[in-house]
Amino acid sequence: MAKLLKPVLMLSVLLLAGCSSLNPMNWFTAHRMDIQQGNYVTEDAVARVKPGMNRSQVRFLLGTPLLTDIFHANRWDYVYRIERPGKPAEEKNLVVYFNANDQVERVDGQAFPALRPQLEASNPIGQAKQ
Repeated sequence: MAKLLKPVLMLSVLLLAGCSSLNPMNWFTAHRMDIQQGNYVTEDAVARVKPGMNRSQVRFLLGTPLLTDIFHANRWDYVYRIERPGKPAEEKNLVVYFNANDQVERVDGQAFPALRPQLEASNPIGQAKQ
């Protein structure tokens, strides 16, 4: 029995040593997940916001702002932060400014790239390009 145990033990050690995913040091680490906070706003959504739009139209396009400040009632702040294990945190800030008539005056800041390519507005689906 002892003669059989030694080769089986050696074979199992060799097999485990060849597999880096079976490293015993990684067996006891906690699972780390992505931590997302805020509004994920894309460039194509920001491109649809035009000067003169009212607050409800902006809320429909970009979502409810993360920050609305009573001391700066003429601006909405959209903040997004993502933390991925082993990578530096990524943060984007977008600010929509409104005038006294509650219409968009300007948009400043950064947004994430579009998730998929945007269709041309001048070429509706089903019509051939000329």
